[in-house]
Amino acid sequence: MSYDVITTGRISVDIYPNDIGVGLAEVQSFGKYLGGSPSNVAVAAARHGRRTAVITRTGNDPFGDFLRSELRRYGVDPRWATGVPGLQTPVTFCAIQPPEDFPLYFYGRSPSAPDWEIQAAEVDYDAVRATSIFWSTVTGMVRENSREAQLAMHQARPRQDLAPGQHTILDLDYRPMFWDSKAAAREQVERLLPYITVAVGNSEECSVAVGEGTPDEQADRLLEAGVKLAIVKLGSSGVMAATAEERVVSAPLPVQTVNGLGAGDSFGGALCHGLLAGWPLKNVLDFANAAGAYVAGEIACSEAMPTTTQLMDMLRDRGREVPHQAPAAASATAPGLGESR
Repeated sequence: MSYDVITTGRISVDIYPNDIGVGLAEVQSFGKYLGGSPSNVAVAAARHGRRTAVITRTGNDPFGDFLRSELRRYGVDPRWATGVPGLQTPVTFCAIQPPEDFPLYFYGRSPSAPDWEIQAAEVDYDAVRATSIFWSTVTGMVRENSREAQLAMHQARPRQDLAPGQHTILDLDYRPMFWDSKAAAREQVERLLPYITVAVGNSEECSVAVGEGTPDEQADRLLEAGVKLAIVKLGSSGVMAATAEERVVSAPLPVQTVNGLGAGDSFGGALCHGLLAGWPLKNVLDFANAAGAYVAGEIACSEAMPTTTQLMDMLRDRGREVPHQAPAAASATAPGLGESR
């Protein structure tokens, strides 16, 4: 089976409060959801009809069984979400205090987590090589086993060998609680950049990859490193995308924020869909931007991922141009992104 999108990295059980606007000490009840950024991206892409899978690990426990069941329910192939003896499936608690306070509390990630124990020898490199989009995150580079496995997956996809329509995407996803320093994270990013065609991050995450600077300067440095598409999130100013040929900005789509977590993952899944559909870059960016805004207005992450139709309707309602909706199985290359450098 060939895939449109394969992601790799973190998976967890997200425990979100049903009580909004209070701290965890005051919460009386919670809901349980599939979580973990790259796993959410696979779910988001599947909601757009894409064939997706995630390479990750869980504990050999009921929470691991729950996550594999949820992946199947969302249409994500769980065959590589295997159990690790002796480790527990991570659980992530969040307090939801809109509009800007969403503290995360990670449990089951010390001394290691199952998704940091992916082994290079167990990876299906033929599938990684063949997938139209391969998506990884900087968080996957924290520990040695997953770091070397992730690097080996990227080495199976050298930029110059990618076919038209194939993209290798790195979510810069810098989480300081997992790193000793920004310098340690940058060292690992630099190992991956020679294989990356699309980089996605906010200004702080881009600063870890290529240093401080304006969004334009950071995008320029990513392009100089060989990336073909640099996406810099601008916070309240929207999001910018830059290639060697063009630079576009998608203005924010205002929503009443309920839970800001998961918006970036919804953005990522929609970005994958737009790139594979071959839309103009401005359409891709507006579509992904709408996806992030949509989930920011919901409580859950994976459960709230929108469909293509929902995002098209949202764009129409906001007066944005709606891209031509190609069949989900079509894999094309966006303008300016197909040639290898």
